[in-house]
Amino acid sequence: MKLHKEGRPTLLIGMVFMMVIYLLNEFVIENLIVSSILWVVALFLLLFLMWFFRVPNRTLTFDDQEVIAPADGKVVVIEEVEEPEFYEGKRKQVSIFMSPLNVHVNRFPIPGKVTYAKYHPGAFLVAWHPKSSTLNERTTVVVENEKGSVMYRQIAGALARRIIMYAKKGMPVNQNQESGFIKFGSRVDLLLPLDAEVHVKIGDKPKGGVTRIATLK
Repeated sequence: MKLHKEGRPTLLIGMVFMMVIYLLNEFVIENLIVSSILWVVALFLLLFLMWFFRVPNRTLTFDDQEVIAPADGKVVVIEEVEEPEFYEGKRKQVSIFMSPLNVHVNRFPIPGKVTYAKYHPGAFLVAWHPKSSTLNERTTVVVENEKGSVMYRQIAGALARRIIMYAKKGMPVNQNQESGFIKFGSRVDLLLPLDAEVHVKIGDKPKGGVTRIATLK
């Protein structure tokens, strides 16, 4: 396991906070109970940040015909929806909710070429809200290859205040290549062709880069 590069600035802030606690305990605070509480809080915060920005070692799944999970989390939506931004038609949506305890690395679900990539400013509704896909701050990325076309959206939630997107229009990408990062919990939507065979169900907990979400026909 290693720490993700996006966590370095946040972890640096955590280390500075630890140093402040040390200095306060060394030169200001004389009460042992208060000192102990501050150390516990500081240590918990640092350990949480290290856990949040972890990148576990995994055996990734590669299959050009399969749509692989772009993120860890819990499947909260599987339904047919109207997609007006790019396809202007119906698609099959699979949504994965990411809690603050999940691995937050996002990956490209299929190999191919990025044909669309756009950032949308917006609100910060809770990520499981039905309108979060269209009202929240989000990114939209479409990857195409000879097997088909898949859209995925990174959606900010009530806690997630920063979405990081690596995709750029025209760039070639590999399946499971890192596509971005969402800080502190959120949601990823997959928009699939209607004839895609979905292999997960509501409540399943896919692993990013590992779990087969669907097969492209």
